[in-house]
Amino acid sequence: HMTNSRLTDPEVLEFRFPVLLEDFHIRKGSGGRGKWSAGDGTKRTLRFLEKMDCAILASHRTIEPKGMAGGDNGELGSTEVRRLDGKVEKLEGCDQTVLEVGEAVTVITPTAGGWGKV
Repeated sequence: HMTNSRLTDPEVLEFRFPVLLEDFHIRKGSGGRGKWSAGDGTKRTLRFLEKMDCAILASHRTIEPKGMAGGDNGELGSTEVRRLDGKVEKLEGCDQTVLEVGEAVTVITPTAGGWGKV
């Protein structure tokens, strides 16, 4: 169980679950622009080392987080599964799937909207 506000350390995640954290970075400049711009989102990719059930409960997959007082909207988040045959399957905000050994999930977090005109 991971959240964006209480993100599990990579070492703990890999110790407790049969996954490999392949990528984890901040998406520079992804927050909504404004007099006060929003924080940047993240992108992380987990490769599964055992067959596992995977579920996601996430927001802002279809409606952009709104900017306020003239600020720009934030960016949508997304969750994708890379299957062994190379196909990419996009998951909904509330979704689940079974992952085979070697398949990967990429989670892009949404960002907040900016506040105030630039």
